[in-house]
Amino acid sequence: MRYAAIDIGSNAVRLLIADIVEINDEVSFKKNTLVRVPLRLGDDAFLDKHISPRKVNDLLKSMSAFRNLMDVYKVQDYMACATSAMREADNGPEVVERVLNETGVQLQIVDGKREANIIYSSHIEKYLDSRRTYLYIDVGGGSTEVSVFSNGVLIDSNSFNIGTIRMLDNQDTEETWRDLKNWIKENTKNYKTIFGIGTGGNINKIFKISGEKAGTPLTFTKLKAMYDYLNSFSLKDRINVLGLKEDRADVIIPASEIYLTLMRWAGIKQLYVPKVGLVDGIIHLLIEKNFPKAISITERKEESV
Repeated sequence: MRYAAIDIGSNAVRLLIADIVEINDEVSFKKNTLVRVPLRLGDDAFLDKHISPRKVNDLLKSMSAFRNLMDVYKVQDYMACATSAMREADNGPEVVERVLNETGVQLQIVDGKREANIIYSSHIEKYLDSRRTYLYIDVGGGSTEVSVFSNGVLIDSNSFNIGTIRMLDNQDTEETWRDLKNWIKENTKNYKTIFGIGTGGNINKIFKISGEKAGTPLTFTKLKAMYDYLNSFSLKDRINVLGLKEDRADVIIPASEIYLTLMRWAGIKQLYVPKVGLVDGIIHLLIEKNFPKAISITERKEESV
């Protein structure tokens, strides 16, 4: 059987189709197909608080394509979540209704707290040392989700309106940065040593460029060096010389700044970069919904896209 996850983000929309296997109450999945379309809904939402007719039309075409792909792959269950761009757009609910009526895809606009919890549902901490304390950082186009967990237990999580598209559009505020700093300081002050977990397309790309081996962390020093290296190129050269996609070449700089800032505030020296995100959390939620008696959920990493 197959499940699908759709993420309507501020920078891109994504469809993940995963193959699901159940053996003796143990459920595993592998990523079959991943499609990413760089719509940049955040450019409209953060500047105009409204999704333009052109972007709505592009979204409708994308969702129609996703619906067709899910039908061809015979997807049995799916979940589609829209995040910060759609929740800030005054016509967000109207767009959701149009998507349902014209494509048959049911979207749900999730708040920041729910987004953080969905990302956390991928249970990255089980692959790491349960005796440690981690700050989980997911940087998107419109928001940054942060979670603290210690000894394998979630302590607290929150979402802040600081993201790469928002920063490029100068829509991040000093007040929000201050709130984020205060949250980090308050929720990490009782722990002597904190490790980082970074998720999102930008940190995945930085990790790949860094040449570090899978499973090894990025040190603060190495991440700062990568940021300086990337920032030494013009936007044009990050595309033509480094080979970055146009919609990655600009956002990778503010993303690096967010990760570095949060690592500095929390005193983090090492950042682990598992390749997961909102769509991975959605697949876990779908499995938990359809297999309530499953004793474990695992991803077969060696076969993932």
